[in-house]
Amino acid sequence: MKEKRSVDFIIRAEYLLPIDSEFTVISDGAVAVSGGKIAAFGKYEEIAEKYRSDSLIGGKGRVLMPGLINTHTHAAMVYFRGLADDLPLKEWLEGHVWPAESKWLSPEFISDATELACLEMLKAGITTYNDMYFFGESAGVAARRIGMRAVLGAGVVDFPTKAGKNADEYIRKAEAFIKDWKGDEFITPSVAPHSPYACGPETLKKVKRLAEKYDVPIHIHLSETEWEVEEIRSKYGNRPVRHLDALDFLDKQVLAAHCVWLDDEEIETLAKRDTGVSHCIESNLKLASGIARITDMLKAGVKVTFGTDSAASNNDLNIMSEMSTAAKIHKAVSKDPTALDSRTVLRMATKWGAEVLGLGNVTGSIEKGKAADLIVLNIGKPHLTPVYDICSHIVYCLRASDVETVMVEGRVIVRGGKMNDGNEEEILDKAKRWGEKIKGGSK
Repeated sequence: MKEKRSVDFIIRAEYLLPIDSEFTVISDGAVAVSGGKIAAFGKYEEIAEKYRSDSLIGGKGRVLMPGLINTHTHAAMVYFRGLADDLPLKEWLEGHVWPAESKWLSPEFISDATELACLEMLKAGITTYNDMYFFGESAGVAARRIGMRAVLGAGVVDFPTKAGKNADEYIRKAEAFIKDWKGDEFITPSVAPHSPYACGPETLKKVKRLAEKYDVPIHIHLSETEWEVEEIRSKYGNRPVRHLDALDFLDKQVLAAHCVWLDDEEIETLAKRDTGVSHCIESNLKLASGIARITDMLKAGVKVTFGTDSAASNNDLNIMSEMSTAAKIHKAVSKDPTALDSRTVLRMATKWGAEVLGLGNVTGSIEKGKAADLIVLNIGKPHLTPVYDICSHIVYCLRASDVETVMVEGRVIVRGGKMNDGNEEEILDKAKRWGEKIKGGSK
């Protein structure tokens, strides 16, 4: 009899979802994990015949699938959660958020807040996130310390903030950040011009040149509000997507967040340029920004993914609720109950998320050789019983609290719904102390 190969973990589940092109669901499936990578996957009996491990995870009443991917957030803004609610985006941003950032942002703030954001995301089954903010070095160190995979965008705007005086300074800092982190196993550096209204044409051209020089992603807000569309049209004579396209800005390197106010031609342009879109339905609803034409984008061939936006505008970092809300809203808007079906939603939250971030060969699906970025879901609960279609159950019934185990690059970070190594209490205590300072208004 052939000797079994020893691996670090064997993870077993009643339902295994690799997220492949046929959307296979493997009953009584398992994944063998070795050296941080997926060594094999398939039926449990097949895996058990070839592999052995002292560490067995999962079992009956469990779902095993790739970790979720949050393609648009501002993680450290979790410390501003609830600071200013029930306001239009422009007033919320310019009257409350930007002044708070001007007062409080610092490397220490970013480090501590990023820890809280990572804790929240990991416990909700998110293993990778795409960020846009400032003080990226602090964010990178914090995310890496906790063990998350992240694409961190160095923020660029045309006006002074705590992080810089002008566009040239932000771009210089972005280049230094890229040099420092390029090639890191967990952190992918990117450049993040805030928006077409916060960055003029020359700034956007410089950003594009920088991204091309180092072959890194670009992360930008685009057509989030009607105000933005009119602002760009009045300044440059074009709607935002056409404005960026005229600057030769759009291609597969770019991930555009929101894209709420697009016309037919703009949707076709994004499809032709292979530009990805991050759909942030709950933030758009809360800020009354509108509802993006996601089903039209998908039909046109645009790769659409899910983002939470920041916890200051959502107010949580929960891709599961984004999935459920989006699927239901787009059915109602289109008057078509088949619109945005559960399998498409699951692809958007995993495989496509990885692909638009340039990580499709690393994570996002269960394939041999890919990183073991995996989540185990506990479906042995009243709100998940009985099961007829596990895919619809995940989209319409599952809660973040049903996440039992989270693994990133073969390391178990969440076990039994709790951080395995990190100190949750310490992270929460720091957040409370920062909250008191911000509430009191003094440093």
